[in-house]
Amino acid sequence: MRRRLRRRRSFAAPLVLASVSALAWGALSAGTAASKPGTGTPATATPIQHVIVIIGENHSFDNVFATYQPPAGQHVMNLLSEGIVGAGGTAGPNVAAGRQDTAIDTKVYQLNPHRTGAYPTLPQPNNTYVARGCSGQEFDHPDARFPSNLPNQPYRITSYVPYFDTHAAYKQYGPCEFVGAYVGDPLHRFYQMYQQTAYGRHDLWTWVHETAGDSNGAPPPSPFTPQSTAQGALDMGYYDMSSGDAPVFNFLAQHYAMSDNYHQAVQGGTGANHIALGTGYAAFYQDASGNPTPPPAGEIENPNPQPGTNNWYTQDGYGKSGTTNGGSYSNCSDHTQPGVHSVYEYFSTLSYTPFNNCQPGHYYLLNNYNAPYNLDGSLNTSTFTVPPQQNWPTIGGELSANGISWGYFGEGYNSSTGKVQDQYCGICDPMQYSAQIMTNPALRANVQHGLPDFFNEVSNGSLPAVTFLKPGNDDGHPGYSTLPAFEQFVANAVSAVQNNASLWKNTAIFVTFDEGGGYYDSGYVQPVSFFGDGTRVPMVVISPFARHGYISHDYTDHVSILKFIERNWGLSPLSSYSLDQLPNPVTAGNPYVPVNRPAIGDLFDLFNFNSGSGARAGRHLATARLPRRLFRHVAVAGVKPVRVPELLR
Repeated sequence: MRRRLRRRRSFAAPLVLASVSALAWGALSAGTAASKPGTGTPATATPIQHVIVIIGENHSFDNVFATYQPPAGQHVMNLLSEGIVGAGGTAGPNVAAGRQDTAIDTKVYQLNPHRTGAYPTLPQPNNTYVARGCSGQEFDHPDARFPSNLPNQPYRITSYVPYFDTHAAYKQYGPCEFVGAYVGDPLHRFYQMYQQTAYGRHDLWTWVHETAGDSNGAPPPSPFTPQSTAQGALDMGYYDMSSGDAPVFNFLAQHYAMSDNYHQAVQGGTGANHIALGTGYAAFYQDASGNPTPPPAGEIENPNPQPGTNNWYTQDGYGKSGTTNGGSYSNCSDHTQPGVHSVYEYFSTLSYTPFNNCQPGHYYLLNNYNAPYNLDGSLNTSTFTVPPQQNWPTIGGELSANGISWGYFGEGYNSSTGKVQDQYCGICDPMQYSAQIMTNPALRANVQHGLPDFFNEVSNGSLPAVTFLKPGNDDGHPGYSTLPAFEQFVANAVSAVQNNASLWKNTAIFVTFDEGGGYYDSGYVQPVSFFGDGTRVPMVVISPFARHGYISHDYTDHVSILKFIERNWGLSPLSSYSLDQLPNPVTAGNPYVPVNRPAIGDLFDLFNFNSGSGARAGRHLATARLPRRLFRHVAVAGVKPVRVPELLR
């Protein structure tokens, strides 16, 4: 990447605070911050001394919060409020806004291809790789639980599959790991997501899934049918809170705070978004000294259509194991590169210039590749693995350099044996890509924690100041997991923290999803840099200081979590190329669209830190605890976690 930069405040633009944050800042300046000089506890700008970040997988904001109905005095932008859907899975008066169109793109990758009409009905959703015992369906087949003539509009998933499906009807086909609605996995890759969200039309989600094969050079099937990409219209499904779906997220949003303008930071999958969460930037192909160098030709993205096809990408996806065919890198500093040209053509239509952090000669990782290190510090020799990232600023390294404790806790890691189970997500820990952390035993120890370690440290009060908590297979990822599984993971973590009063009183828990998973979303997407932003994803904040029932409209993304940590502990942005140096958004009229773009917020407006808020929070807690009725046994007893290929996430 680049030589480590000295910390300079000049990298950061002045912070622009929402009114409540300004009041909070004034109160804290008057001496109400929780840190105590002389105690050895790093000073904080707020009463928050512990941050916990919980990251689920692959659900857009509208997929989960489509029909959320906020408390009085609050407004949410979702499918229900926009009139695209009605309560109970019905069509809304503005249903045409969710219509999906077909298009034609036969020569060069385009973000705004010529539309050729509307789908008469949506293609039947495909089952992709859902186990037969969880759905009753064969792999890569049209899912017979859904109609073959769905209307061309967003559809309620639980009209056809129960939210808390027990899979009793399919038990003859084998066990299922979790209770819940198992559905197919929508395609979720970088250049596909750009085609779905660029220009703000939101009408090509289904067409992209139907055409943009990730076959990495293989020709499209012949004959080509609506099921040739094993997708159908998976992208248009949503859950219905107005009818009881997602009850844990509904409760937390009603009693704490949420955002309806929080985004994935990268147009792409799990790995790239977790990297952005830990660095505000991206990984790139490099030699052993950290110098940029081109990857093997088979690993470079080429989303141009194969000759004679409509949008069937030339090189995207993963070839056979043992080969170097796996298009996932782009040199975005070269505007003639396939795909890159179209992104900058789109940027030329904007009224502002997105942040330029594409360095010359750097081929950046845009999708999922394996982390270069195993948790014991040894090199990962798997196919499709990122080179070790040298001199690569991370939030973990920055916290350690400033004497602030931190830890990554990944379900599936056994700290007693040092081994990982099948469900451990090896591409999800951004620090696992860093040579500086993974080759230093003292720093590496910060990532060698499992889920039992989290609960033990919560119970005994030894949790670090900053915690990243990652579920295993109960991460909610379509295909191998369910949304109820992730809800229960969150519920158990929140309950454990609240049961330790001394920890809860100074903790902020941020719950989000790494990316939208290819699901439709109707919200505004700000082009921040070449890498993104991508679609909206849920963000819920649980804390004694959260503004109860509040919905933030400030524009934010994953790097906003870094900005919160940096502001709370007085740290500088990680580098001159990281997005944490961008200013907080300023709005005029439309609260969702900053006038000072590119801009991302620091999430401070979700909190009330002014005098007396702690006492009010204590009184509120009695009614804000998750009720017992929301705790369910969703993990099926005796079923061993399935092995999930890392690159599938």
